[in-house]
Parts: sequence; structure tokens; C-alpha cells
Amino acid sequence: MFAIPGSIHSPQARGCHALIRQGAKLVESAQDILEELHAQPASQAMPQSGDVGTVPAVSEDERQLLDALGHAPMGFDALQACTGFPTALLQARLLELELAGHIARQPGGMVQRLVRS
Repeated sequence: MFAIPGSIHSPQARGCHALIRQGAKLVESAQDILEELHAQPASQAMPQSGDVGTVPAVSEDERQLLDALGHAPMGFDALQACTGFPTALLQARLLELELAGHIARQPGGMVQRLVRS
């Protein structure tokens, strides 16, 4: 069982907090779920030669999205306007980038690029 915590001030978060108290796995990122399932993201499963210790490669579409996103949070509509991607393609690429740990969803439908160390 997994649970994402909410604000301590929000009545809607009581259920999630109760699940965590009962032993649910605290989820702060997709990586938490992958670790619990003893899995690796597909982009990290097969490192390419010469890429030891580097960030996994991204597709040309994903690179264009990351470049358009910069490092400030951006809404879906603004990102779509910058890239010109159709809705379905943009949603798919954003999901792939999120699962690979390149971006994170923020409140209000915003996405933000993550700094990788």
C-alpha cells in the first residue's frame, strides 16, 4: 500500500496520513514506488557504453521539452505553446520525463525540471 502525504492543515489529507500511520509506504516520487517494487525505470535499466555516471539519454522530443521548460515551473498550455506538440504527444513525453526523474508535477498543473546530481 502506498500513500502520498498532504498538508497537515488540510482535512482532505487525513486519509493519506492515516494510511501512513498504518504502515503504508510514504511516496514522495515515482522512485519510491520503483524501489519498493525492486524495479528500475526503463531509461536506467540498460546503461549505454561510455555513459557511466551520466544522466540517461533522452529522446529529441524530450530534449526539446526540457529546453522549453527551463528551470522554472510551467503550465501545460504554456509548454504546448512553446513546443507546438499535440496534446497526446506532450502528455506522453511529460510522463516519460517524470518517470525518468527529469521533471516533477507541481500544484496547479505545473511541471518543473529537476536538477540532477
